[in-house]
Amino acid sequence: MSDTDKTTRKPDPDRVAFLRSLPMEVKEQITGDEAEAFMFAVDIPQSLYEKIKDFITEEGGGKS
Repeated sequence: MSDTDKTTRKPDPDRVAFLRSLPMEVKEQITGDEAEAFMFAVDIPQSLYEKIKDFITEEGGGKS
């Protein structure tokens, strides 16, 4: 991705709000690359999923 793409794309406001709502101990474990991938709706790394899975709900009816 070019530098221009990185400066013109916008993070998903709902995803930013979600990250901000996480407990401090969880936020401290999230890397910059993981946060960026999540905010910009890129496929998130498994490592990030493991850190936040207890705080997310599946779309379409909640957790199974």
